[in-house]
Amino acid sequence: MNFKLYLNNMMLPVLKASSLFLMVAASTNIYAQSNGSARTNVGLVYPLSSNWTHAAKDTNSFSLNFIAGVSAAERGASFAGISNIIHHDAKGLQVAGFSNHVGGTADGTMFAGFLNTYGSGNGVAVAGFANIAGSGTGAQIAGFMNKGGDVASIQIAGFSNFARNVKGTQIAGFMNVAKKVKGTQLAFINIADSAGTQIGIINLAKNGEKGIGVTIDENQTTLLTFRSGGKVLYGIVGLGYNFNNRKEKYAYEAGLGAHVFTSNTFRLNTELVSGSLESFKNGDYFKSSFRLMPAFKITPSLELFAGPSINYVNTDTEEGKSLITKYLSSWGGKDGRDLHGFYFGYTAGVQVLFK
Repeated sequence: MNFKLYLNNMMLPVLKASSLFLMVAASTNIYAQSNGSARTNVGLVYPLSSNWTHAAKDTNSFSLNFIAGVSAAERGASFAGISNIIHHDAKGLQVAGFSNHVGGTADGTMFAGFLNTYGSGNGVAVAGFANIAGSGTGAQIAGFMNKGGDVASIQIAGFSNFARNVKGTQIAGFMNVAKKVKGTQLAFINIADSAGTQIGIINLAKNGEKGIGVTIDENQTTLLTFRSGGKVLYGIVGLGYNFNNRKEKYAYEAGLGAHVFTSNTFRLNTELVSGSLESFKNGDYFKSSFRLMPAFKITPSLELFAGPSINYVNTDTEEGKSLITKYLSSWGGKDGRDLHGFYFGYTAGVQVLFK
């Protein structure tokens, strides 16, 4: 086979198509400008576009780049198969298969398959992985992480959100971090210097309340607990030991609580928690509880609490089935099947409160 002839036959159509594409793109741009319209840029990848090597200094009303585009600013829609690179400001819609990068203010909507970066923003940024902004008040939605300055609307991330000041809402699968929050943080861990409403298992804020305590329930499960939150809502996490069992004896729980009534010396709390007893081998024991717990402050920093609970249990272990003998309602539990049941119980404890 004549390799040179084969290569020519393969490359000639590609070169012809590329040349035709650039000729059409250039004529489109010349026509737009000759009619007094804003600049239109169509290309393959910089500098192979209708704006040629001058593209990085041009402001466009429309950009279409099959691989990646470069411009000084955008005043309309810009599309790229991989990346849009805009040195200054962008207004309108930016869509890229991988990333959008705006050096100045992004005032519009950005969609990227992986990453959006911008100096500041007043619109909406949506990315498959992360949005990173120096400042701005716009909304950020990302599969993994958002980082912004002043957020006046919402941050939603699969893992974490970071912001300076929030006047809106942060929602994350794991952690929210901000300096000042006038709104709501919702995640497993919420951290702020000062916060409005924090909804999570661990909530850390200088204007919030935290408590380290010890609790015991009807199964003789004793836990070291950490409660943290604001004036109404708080999170609960605990680790401990069950003194009745020989195998399923390692315990944990997590949940949410609310102060439904508060005075100087008395509080009425409700809690919804789920936990487990583990042997880290075969077998499962899961328990979910709703608690009504009056709490009395012996001192400003020492609190005693105790109250009834209604519990749902699901277990397939012999030790788990033997912990409770009287149920409001139960099913299963015979012939090796899982036991499910509802029953009344109690929880009592003491905790030390601090800011």
